[in-house]
Amino acid sequence: MTKIKWVSLLRICAAVLLLTSAVGRATADTDTIITGAGAHFAWVIFDSLKADLEKVSGRSIELHGRNSTLGMGCNAGIKTAMLNEPGHETFGFVCCPLSQEEVDSKKLRVYPLALEPVLIVVNRANPVSDLTAEQLRGIMRGDIVNWKEVGGNDQPIVLVTRLHCKKRPGHWKTILPDAAEFRQKRLNVSSAADMVQRVSDFSSALGHIGSTWDFGADSKLKVLRIDGYQPTAENLRSKHYPFFRNLSAVTNRTPGEDVLKIIHEVQTGPAFKAVAERYNLLQLEPSETRIQ
Repeated sequence: MTKIKWVSLLRICAAVLLLTSAVGRATADTDTIITGAGAHFAWVIFDSLKADLEKVSGRSIELHGRNSTLGMGCNAGIKTAMLNEPGHETFGFVCCPLSQEEVDSKKLRVYPLALEPVLIVVNRANPVSDLTAEQLRGIMRGDIVNWKEVGGNDQPIVLVTRLHCKKRPGHWKTILPDAAEFRQKRLNVSSAADMVQRVSDFSSALGHIGSTWDFGADSKLKVLRIDGYQPTAENLRSKHYPFFRNLSAVTNRTPGEDVLKIIHEVQTGPAFKAVAERYNLLQLEPSETRIQ
């Protein structure tokens, strides 16, 4: 090959490389990852719908929240939402309702997604399958300390609690409104995984956990009925099942259009129906969105 042909070929290759590089930079600029983080129980929704949300928004989404640790979930969601800025778009998700004071002071927008039943769980070895709401509250307070008092075996009740987000309304506070009302002799755990483990460890244990937790096929836990009602979306709607918490998305006050597309798709898109049915979630109407 002549020297002139080599030079021409090199120039063509250089032009192709420059064009490829420019296209790559342009693609990277228009495909900045949107980051979402927060409480595990709301993370489940976004993770289940991730493919649909990326298709609707045309953006890649990175989600954090698989692990559920005391003090990290909802707080991490709010902090992530507050980091949002052009070129670094973020949103959060929480499993507790936020007070108006917190929404105002942190300059947030709140987008309710669903009500999630708070399950009351015992070890499968426990013959009790149903408690009244007042019996459960009596156990939580320490008024009832033996299973024989509610038709079970003659065993002391091992109470396992996870009293997260103590300053926020709702969630476990639908059982008792203040941590000080729970009996002092109890096992406090720092994560949902620890809750499952402790109730599995003790045949006489009782605990509480959100319905979106995946127990697995080998689970040793049993979900109790309350006043004869299962923790289903329909029983939440009719107010027959009394224990629940609010799953919401949160942003700062200047969310980008694509972030809003993602949240709107969760609130109104058809794919959420299957997720709601799987986890017994009561989907909330978009009109209930609270924007401050």
